[in-house]
Amino acid sequence: MVPAQALALRWARASRCCLALVASICLATGLWAAPVRAALPPGNAVTDPAAILRDALPIQQNDLQELQHRLESTSDDLRAKRWTALASTVQRSQSLLNIRRSAILSSLPAGDVSRGTQLLDQLEQQLQTLAASSSAQNRDAFLADRRAALTSVGELEALLVGDFPFEIPAEFAELPRLLGRATVQITTTKGPLTAVVDGYNAPLTAGAFVDLVQRGFYDGLPFTRAEDFYVLQTGDPKGPDSGYIDPKTKLERPVPLEIRVPGQQAPFYNQTFEDLGLFKATPVLPFATLGTLGWAHSDEALDDGSSQFFFFLYEAELTPAGLNLVDGRYGAFGYVVDGFDVLEQLGVDDAIVKATVIEGSENLRPHA
Repeated sequence: MVPAQALALRWARASRCCLALVASICLATGLWAAPVRAALPPGNAVTDPAAILRDALPIQQNDLQELQHRLESTSDDLRAKRWTALASTVQRSQSLLNIRRSAILSSLPAGDVSRGTQLLDQLEQQLQTLAASSSAQNRDAFLADRRAALTSVGELEALLVGDFPFEIPAEFAELPRLLGRATVQITTTKGPLTAVVDGYNAPLTAGAFVDLVQRGFYDGLPFTRAEDFYVLQTGDPKGPDSGYIDPKTKLERPVPLEIRVPGQQAPFYNQTFEDLGLFKATPVLPFATLGTLGWAHSDEALDDGSSQFFFFLYEAELTPAGLNLVDGRYGAFGYVVDGFDVLEQLGVDDAIVKATVIEGSENLRPHA
């Protein structure tokens, strides 16, 4: 006989799966007249926002990226407690760093070689500590040490970013743009969240968001939509308007749908993956983790998003394999990197108290 607690757990999971399925069907058939239509991303998606952001940097440095991916790939072995395999991966990572250190240094801009040297020295020490954690078979220490090493790899990769990687179309010259990344703290009635917004891959969306944050537009705005395991939406201003009204034109400022695909030099604008025939594509910034920031637009148009955005509430165990109705229909522009416990508590009875740019404000340009 199944214990009562197990029955309750099965019932809860079944109910949640039904909710997710109903949401997907409603969204796919347009039954919800809401600004956002979405379903959960595939269950095998990378769910670490830091890893996604590292991969999204516009760089090409094979040695560092191979080192990054080797360290990230240890998750499966760690879950299975395959300590011999973990020790081998760390040892091979140390060998790669020793052999390719000079090549990595020579790939850095001249003005960043000194900082790069410090980071490589730091990374060497961190890999030694990681090797000790694997030898001791200490899971918590291994996780912390791997996180520190990957942070150093990410900082090295960030040094490689040169000039902005593409030209933004002239038709959007009057829109603000973020030519890089920015970190935003969003203080809510349940506590603070920290998000990194990515202008390298979504400069107009990230630019509109950061511009509105600096204007205090989001301060005091409520969350207007909360769907469990789906989205949490805000950015609808008080009054009859549905977006930000430009004080110069007295009109709502529209932001185009903006999605960049790996291998493409620039984002696609106002075209869905269906429009482009990219039915199996994955964007550079995927909806693949809890707290993905997405820009909302109406069901009627792709380019009428103005200020409303949503947090994607990723739930891996409810994800139907291979089903994703968000990527390619809505544009992601960043990720929550801290405050996940707060995010999971928020609902329609909550609000943004204040949003502040705490890093990267110098990357914002008001227009072309």
